[in-house]
Amino acid sequence: MWRRSLRAGYRCFGRRSVGPKGFWGSHAVRACSAPAFPAGRITALQAVDLWKRHFEEKGVTEPHHSSQYIIAHLLGAKTIEILEQKKLTEFLSQEKIEQMWKLCTRRLSRMPVQYVIEEWDFRDLTLKMRPPVFIPRPETEELVELVLTDLQMKQTDGDVQHTCLEVGCGSGAISLSLLYSLPQLTVIALDQSQDAVDLTRENALRLGLQDRLQIHHTDVLKDAETVLSLCNPVSVFVSNPPYLFSEDMMSLEPEILWFEDHTALDGGKDGLKVIKQILTLAPQILSNYGRVYLEVDPKHPPLIRQWVEVNVEELHYVETRHDITGRPRFCILQKKKSNKDHELDLD
Repeated sequence: MWRRSLRAGYRCFGRRSVGPKGFWGSHAVRACSAPAFPAGRITALQAVDLWKRHFEEKGVTEPHHSSQYIIAHLLGAKTIEILEQKKLTEFLSQEKIEQMWKLCTRRLSRMPVQYVIEEWDFRDLTLKMRPPVFIPRPETEELVELVLTDLQMKQTDGDVQHTCLEVGCGSGAISLSLLYSLPQLTVIALDQSQDAVDLTRENALRLGLQDRLQIHHTDVLKDAETVLSLCNPVSVFVSNPPYLFSEDMMSLEPEILWFEDHTALDGGKDGLKVIKQILTLAPQILSNYGRVYLEVDPKHPPLIRQWVEVNVEELHYVETRHDITGRPRFCILQKKKSNKDHELDLD
């Protein structure tokens, strides 16, 4: 699997990323000066070093990893380390050199490596990637693990079928990981971006998971009634929603600002615009004791707890979980049993 050390352009925030399609165009690459083609022949190891130095000179983040991933990809491997030494030290063909220059020039433009090589690993899956669809981050793997742990515990109680709703599916990372790990699960995935819906569908087909997945091009903010009509009661409501504070948008690095979709990140003035809508709809979508799992900004958990206590009496704030770096990153909430259902039980 891909190493998790590569966070090109994401370290400043360790969270969502942005980049409007209209800024440079969804597939545009900015003009940049690439090094001249080598006068003589060149090996893969020499190419890694050459491009690392050029990335450093041009201020590209994580220059060594960027160079390694691209050249390993061209040689048919995930990483440089798993390639045989012979393959690294033999001269590259002219065709490979031309392909390398093309891909490395894209990285030179600050295009994220995930878009350059057009794929990335998320947990046990290799997903296709293309701009401007949001690139899944390592933290979101932890969100999936939280959901999986709870669902697997429930399945030990019997042969239970579960349905999950995901808002903001992007490349399909969360939904497809859950489907891959839980053969009895079905998922309804929504996204306001047609690009994201198309990519999720493509990844589902490639992985053979399409039969248990419904994908809809729907905006949870604008089409609440549509969202409600698509969902029978579900036991899990999961989302890695836009949660960046609007004032932080323009301080992001070029990899983020120029290539990824702004709407996948901008959560409004307080970062809670989409989150509040999700929590408002959740009681109408969840079955009794169904849960909401959210990935949020570290400043959000106490704000979300307070807001829910005041505005959504049908939800109980269960707990906040920390990510691998120790930051409060995940919120878990649960639907209370309704008074009507309680009365029916008494009867």
